[in-house]
Amino acid sequence: MKIIKDPVHGYIEVEDFALALLDSPVLQRLRYIKQLGFSYLVYPGANHTRFEHSLGTMFLADVASRRFGLGDAEHTLIVTAALLHDIGHGPFSHASEPLMQKFLGRSHDDIHMMVEDLADGVLLKRGVDPDELCAVVQGKHPLSGIIHGDLDVDRMDYLLRDAYYTGAPYGSVDAQRLIRHLIRTSEGTVIDENGVNAAESLLIARTLMRPTVYFHHVSRIGECMYQLAVLEHLKGTKKEVARALFTMDDANCLHALQVSENPVAQDLALRLYERRLYKRAIFAGSDQVSTTLYEPGVPIEKCREFAGKIAEGAGLMPHEVLVDIPPAPPEMSLGVSVNNRLSVVGFKEISPRIRTLNATRREQWRLGVYTLPEYRNRVAEVSCEVLHIKKPTRQDTLLSFE
Repeated sequence: MKIIKDPVHGYIEVEDFALALLDSPVLQRLRYIKQLGFSYLVYPGANHTRFEHSLGTMFLADVASRRFGLGDAEHTLIVTAALLHDIGHGPFSHASEPLMQKFLGRSHDDIHMMVEDLADGVLLKRGVDPDELCAVVQGKHPLSGIIHGDLDVDRMDYLLRDAYYTGAPYGSVDAQRLIRHLIRTSEGTVIDENGVNAAESLLIARTLMRPTVYFHHVSRIGECMYQLAVLEHLKGTKKEVARALFTMDDANCLHALQVSENPVAQDLALRLYERRLYKRAIFAGSDQVSTTLYEPGVPIEKCREFAGKIAEGAGLMPHEVLVDIPPAPPEMSLGVSVNNRLSVVGFKEISPRIRTLNATRREQWRLGVYTLPEYRNRVAEVSCEVLHIKKPTRQDTLLSFE
């Protein structure tokens, strides 16, 4: 056993069966994948990685599995899944997600190929079935809820960790108290009424961190610039080139884009490196756009079509306009019941705050159109016509030009 000092959870004990996994190349690569993608362009402290998060998730999974009284085999499975759950991420974490879907047809939860490399040497020797492990990570196993559910340890760790490293004072979650008040039953997970406040704090943290960190406009601009650079770099290439790119870490990927044969990819990568970013021309809320754009969101290919039309109308090159239309935030719900001594009732009956928080999340949604600073006025004008956006108020306009 080894003990690792973690700034969020304190001392983390790494059991013997996890040590070999910890030193494997697929996990060590996560040391060089930023947890928050391009949020470091906003928060200089946000340089923490998927490696630290994986350790923290493993620690909380260990606490939860002991709380639920899992047997040795189930405990090993859950702790291993927690440690490996993010090995499928591409460079800059979620920024690569739509690109991996497009070029490789997989998401970061699909870790089968990476797990195959570990199966013979590590997993099977410790009695962990690779297919069962993958099922846990993908939410297709009876025990998946510990890592992949409404009150999962993955979310608990990243909220705490992201708040710590960004300095944003909104991610406070009493993870230990929350886990202590969870009860596993044959009908699912139940939370004791003494843990309701801790569960509510998790929902509040998710709501407040969304616009402040996860969907901050500078982070979104960085993601869009990166995604366009990758699209340009991979034009006309074979699938093997895309696969190689998405197995790189952040630094190697950005370097590959900087030395790309495609001049647009080169320019965008260099701008990211030097923080010469595009700026907001439009940053519109759901009340300013059609529900056909707001509800489902718009995939990256369609966003590029919109960008091309806007650029043409503004007399610009297509790569000088970025369109960012994320899907509407999903409704937060806790699929757990509350044991309030007299009976077991739904969480919403005990905590009406979920409705208010969901309404707040809908109000936080933004459609973004970004361009070079000198083109913001004309791009804003054309964007309103192409995307049928209601003219922004004076306040919206002022925000767009900060």
